[in-house]
Amino acid sequence: MAQKKYDFLIVGAGLFGAVCAYELRKKGKKVLVIDKRNHIGGNIYTEKIADIQVHKYGAHIFHTHNKKIWDYVNQFADFNNYINSPVAVYHNEIYNLPFNMNTFSKMWNIKTPAEAKAYIEKEKEVYHFDDPKNLEEQAINLVGPTLYEKLVKGYTAKQWGRPCTELPPFIIKRLPVRFTYDNNYFNDRYQGIPVGGYTQIIEKMLMGVDVQLEVDYFSNKAEFDQIAERLIYTGPIDQFFDYCYGPLEYRSLHFESEVLNETNYQGNAVINYTAYDVPYTRIIEHKHFEFDSTSPQTVITKEYPMTWKLGEEPYYPINDEKNNSLYEKYRILASQQTNVVFGGRLGQYRYFDMDDVIESALEVVEKL
Repeated sequence: MAQKKYDFLIVGAGLFGAVCAYELRKKGKKVLVIDKRNHIGGNIYTEKIADIQVHKYGAHIFHTHNKKIWDYVNQFADFNNYINSPVAVYHNEIYNLPFNMNTFSKMWNIKTPAEAKAYIEKEKEVYHFDDPKNLEEQAINLVGPTLYEKLVKGYTAKQWGRPCTELPPFIIKRLPVRFTYDNNYFNDRYQGIPVGGYTQIIEKMLMGVDVQLEVDYFSNKAEFDQIAERLIYTGPIDQFFDYCYGPLEYRSLHFESEVLNETNYQGNAVINYTAYDVPYTRIIEHKHFEFDSTSPQTVITKEYPMTWKLGEEPYYPINDEKNNSLYEKYRILASQQTNVVFGGRLGQYRYFDMDDVIESALEVVEKL
């Protein structure tokens, strides 16, 4: 056989593939990265519009408790001290998220943690379900009917495309409730957004690596399989095996962005719309991620959950019992591949935060 041109072919120029490429190139390996999109960065891709860094595939806030991962990603960009503090709108009412004393004081006109705990416990006791049969009953058991009705029910039904009474209870194992006046959504020690966006990080990771965009691995699989010794695959695992057990299921998203001739549209980076009669789940105002108060314009994005069909962009794996069982069949097939590594959200069929992606990719390279 002719000598292979590359040591590694990486399918997917997202965060997982880029970390692998960066680390392998440092170790002297020759790497080719391909991606079917016309840009690098996968779903963390950011693009400057109206002089504002826009998160093209939804809000991405980097957060981690792992100092090693925080130090690793900070070598590629300067991170600001952005703290994720979303706001929820229910009809004409506005609440802070996650559920905390600011939420409870606004909802029930109370002041102390003891009052809030007593109120929630009283509601839970009155409406308790001994054996929750669905997500609605499970959520009421956790936080009571008022919080559920206003801040969980409509949002969750939109996100999943089904009423909460038709969703299994295990989807909500717990709902974070804080009895402090703290709007910080994450508990992680390290948190922020790269000044200048995420795309620069991927660009630096891929420096010195051969990259081909708008290339579909499956349209020329036989040739691609011949040019490298090993394959790192970050696409859908079921597609790799030609859907031999049937397709895994996802939820998809549709984004509608617009440039507005005003300096400040909503006063916060992320506002969730929890009522079911509002078709989108949230509005993102991108300039607030970088504390921009000077730009004369602003860019907002409305996020609409969608039913996913084969061929559309998959975003959220539906990790219910049926799909997890199906994934296990594909995972067994994947484990039998001697020269292919499967990684990332699609390759491992699970939702990863960005720090998890980096940690997983570093572990893969270490094993390789």
